[in-house]
Amino acid sequence: MNSKRVMGWVAFFGVAAALAWLPDYLRQPEEGETAMATVAKPAKSKPSAAPDSVKAAPIKDLSPSGDLFATRSWKVAPQLASVTEQPVNLTPVVQIPSAPPMPFQFVGKLADRTDLQVFLQSGEKIYVVRKGDVIDDTWRIEGISDVELSLVYLPLHLAQTLSVGSTQ
Repeated sequence: MNSKRVMGWVAFFGVAAALAWLPDYLRQPEEGETAMATVAKPAKSKPSAAPDSVKAAPIKDLSPSGDLFATRSWKVAPQLASVTEQPVNLTPVVQIPSAPPMPFQFVGKLADRTDLQVFLQSGEKIYVVRKGDVIDDTWRIEGISDVELSLVYLPLHLAQTLSVGSTQ
């Protein structure tokens, strides 16, 4: 190690030792306390031979009272809630089944002399349907008019309509 680094560490430890030793050195004795009272003396055979000016100060009990490791919390202690009984309603809520939203969009229609065909789109699939056709085993075409297309949702037998044009 280089000498600068060694001198830096020596200076650091010197200052730390001085800071640890200095408060005890500069401490003023309290009232009735003398420097001799802090030094332990061996017991003499004659207690009356001790001078009256030097009295032994009573030793203060600095041990903490109570449990040092007791749990403490800032939270308010929970209060017990009162329970009141209320009658239970056993009537089940019946939800009326409904058909899902119409998955088809009208694309166009083709009118032959005898038959009317409608083009429907669902996602990327395009269906060409006539009256009476069934789409994916879930929708059946009930009727086609100039203005609307009537469909039946087969699992629930619910009818829905889709606009396929205008009256003009």
